[in-house]
Formats: sequence, structure tokens, C-alpha cells
Amino acid sequence: MTHPAVHIWRLLKWGRVLAKHGALRGIERDVLTPPPVRRLAKIARLGARVPDKPAYADAFQAIGPAAIKFGQALATRPDIVGQEAADDLSRLQDALPPAPFDQIRAAIEQSLERPLEQMFREFDPEPIGAASIAQVHRAVTTEGRLVAVKVLRPNIEEDFARALETYEWAAAQVESMGGEAARLRPRLVIATFRQWTARELDLRREAASASELREAMIAESGFYVPEIDWSRTARRVLTLEWIAGLKLTDREALVAAGHDLKALAATLVRAFLRQAVVDGFFHADLHQGNLFALPDGRLAVIDFGIMGRIDRRARMWLAEILYGLITGNYRRVAEIHFEAQYVPAHHNLEEFATALRAVGEPIRGLPVKDISVGQMLDGLFKITRDFDMPTQPHLLLLQKTMVMEEGVATALDPDINMWETAEPFLREWLRSELGPETQLADRLVEDFRTLRKIPELIRRIDYYYPPPGAAPPGPPLPEVRLVRRGGFWRYFAVGLLSASAGASAVFLLS
Repeated sequence: MTHPAVHIWRLLKWGRVLAKHGALRGIERDVLTPPPVRRLAKIARLGARVPDKPAYADAFQAIGPAAIKFGQALATRPDIVGQEAADDLSRLQDALPPAPFDQIRAAIEQSLERPLEQMFREFDPEPIGAASIAQVHRAVTTEGRLVAVKVLRPNIEEDFARALETYEWAAAQVESMGGEAARLRPRLVIATFRQWTARELDLRREAASASELREAMIAESGFYVPEIDWSRTARRVLTLEWIAGLKLTDREALVAAGHDLKALAATLVRAFLRQAVVDGFFHADLHQGNLFALPDGRLAVIDFGIMGRIDRRARMWLAEILYGLITGNYRRVAEIHFEAQYVPAHHNLEEFATALRAVGEPIRGLPVKDISVGQMLDGLFKITRDFDMPTQPHLLLLQKTMVMEEGVATALDPDINMWETAEPFLREWLRSELGPETQLADRLVEDFRTLRKIPELIRRIDYYYPPPGAAPPGPPLPEVRLVRRGGFWRYFAVGLLSASAGASAVFLLS
């Protein structure tokens, strides 16, 4: 186990970078920040030329690859970092200088155990994109197929392991202080972040995710997932079909090519709903740079490093929540939150339904361009605080993707009404899933499974079986040495921690 002094040293370096970019200012202003931590955040910026406006994205880019990925995750959590910080962090483009080609070539040949020339007829040494974890090259296989080859950066696993260990230590220190920090559950947030990055650091898992999504999306003819070249894929190398289309970032080119932007936006919404609601397995990085318009009008997606899963019960709740908000059935939405244990049972259901109505009614029927996202989020975040709603780590990816997908759809069609676009799909799916035949079949399956448990229950009668909850068990939390409560050494460590990405995830508010 790494000594706390090592974590403090790392946090000190990161904290100084954050201070120079003005990214600690929110900690000083937040009334929920403990006074000793607030004072030490001020000390961290002493002597630094702090800009008038915090540059959160620039700070995370300066810290390194792990911080960039973490910053991208925080960009989707304005409830934690504040709306201003989230907007700025959304600028993170994952753009880094590429690794030298001789290192990339060596990584490919070592992973695939063959010389490069035996696998590729052509291989462009200049990458088409260099991100925090990997870079992508254009190539032609010996069979003549045009492909994209994704290769992990040298030593990236070690860099992430060190950073994640310190994030976990930092989150434990913050969570031990209780209050708002405990409600936001930073340790589980970091543990979930570790799971995301573990998948991204093994390109075989990314390839498997792409293959699974390709099979699942056959029913959505307007959405295309490229084919994996398994013979040229390994832990550090991923080879897949080249996508010859226009990125959704280039709106002018899309219009010039004659693409129907409204149709593309509607396809994106339907594809996401099919993934999240029907299959429970969804692409969780649907930003414009990962989406392409193909010449035939279909929408194609790449980069399958971040994928999300939710079980059937959670999907049912999700669909009912969305449909309830669309139709104004706030009581049913409130009931689902209580059934799923998202809201502690000591709160009043009717009061929660009224709080939801206060947020939902002003935006019903409006196109996205006429909705104040800031006011809506502010209302939702206030609800989570007023009703003591803890963070649900298993839903973080879903929340992140919903915000991202809405942004892309709006960029394509500013007049799109997300509710109206989603309503027919959700209504039809709920009708099929909640109809009498489905309910009867589900009941039979559930009863049969219960009967199978009886022998085991008798053998383990003294074992405590908790009632089924909404959330699956969280990732295992590592052992972390906590700083002695009440001592200056504890506050000093947490003060430095607050300058780190881990503390930023909890206290960084505008």
C-alpha cells in the first residue's frame, strides 16, 4: 500500500497546477467546504497568478492523461462540480501529442506476435487521432481492407494505476468528513471510474463491446457499428473496419452533402433508447467526434471503450420515469423513485412528486433550444439535496450519456423536442413490457426462481437476506489509511487533496 506521504506529494503537484489555473476558487467559495480546507485551498494558490476566470479544462490537461479522462467524467456531473466548471470541462478534447511511431510499431508487433508487414499492406505512421489513452492509425490489411488500428500509449497502464490509487485515497479522506461529501459518495464514484478505465485499458474488452453492440443494433437499421478484425486485435491493439463518413462535428459539410440533420437526430435518440431501455447495454461516449454520417444516411459510431449496463428492473424504472415526465404523471415518477430506493423512505412521496412537478412543468412541450438547462439542472440538484438522495454510481454512465446524447441531437436539430421524439418509442416498449401477457410470464419466472431457492434458504436459515434494492452492489472499495481525526495533519492532507482531481469531484462548485 502506497504511503500517505506519496499521495500528498502527488496531490501537492496537482494542486499547484489547479491553483495556477484558478480551479481551486470554487472550494474557497463553497459554504459546504470545511473552514480548514477552505483556508488551505487559499494557501495552495499563494504566489500563483490566478486568472480571472477558472480554466478547469486547461488544468486537467496540464496534469496528465488520467486527469483528462477524470475531467471528462466530471464534465457530466454539474451536481458535483458546479455548472460553470462542468461547461468548461466539456472542452476537454483528449488531444495530446502522439507517441513516436517506433514505439507504436513495437507495441503492435509485440501484441500480435508478427512483423507489421505480415499484417498490413499499408500503415500510416501519422495517427489520425491521439487521445489520452490510445492513438489511432489508418491502415490497409494484407487482404486489402481499409481499417483503423487503435494502439494503447506506452506505459499508460502504470500512469493510470498511480493516479487512480491517489484518487481513491483522496476520496476516502473527503468522504470521512461526512455531510454533503458523504452524500455524494466520492469513494464509489472513483471506484466506478476505475471500472470504466479498466475496460478502456484492455482493447480486447472494447472489441467485445463493439461486437455485442453490433449484434444488438441490427434492429435499428439507421445505426451502424463497424466490424471487428479479431485476427489483428489483442490487449493493446484493436483493429476495426474503417468508417468512411462525415463527423457530426462538421455541420456545414453535412448540409453540403445533403444529409437530413433532423433524421440523423431522431436516429440518434431512437438508437440510444434502444440501447439503454431495450437492451440495457449502451455506448456511453456518444459525443460528436465519435459519430459519423455515412453516405447512405445511416449514423455510425466508433470508440467503444466506455460502455454502460443497467439491469431489466432498472430499465423498467428508467422507461417509466421518462414516460412519466413526458406525460406529466409526476406521482408515478415519485413512486418509482421510492420503489427503487433512490429517495430515503422517511421522506413524503407527495412532497417529492410536487418537487418534480416544479421542475418538469416549465419545460414540457418546449423545444430544447427554449429550455434553460441551467435552471432545470439547478432544480434537479436542489431536489437531490432536499430529499437526501445519495449518488447512484451504477447510473453515472447513463446520466452522462443522456446529457451528451441530448447535446449532439440538439446540435443537429435545434428545434428537436426530445420528449416528443422519445414518447412513441417508450410508449410502445412499456406497452409490450407491462402488458398482461408479459406480467404473467414474469410472475411465473419469478415464482419458479423463488421455489428453487427454498432448499438453500432452509440450509442457511440463519443467514440474513437483505430486501432487493434498486442499485446493484457497488465496486469493491480499497483499504485506505485515513488521516487521524481532529489533527492538523488530517486537515493538511485534505487541504492538499482538495487541490487534486479527487477533491475537485466533490467540492469544485462555481
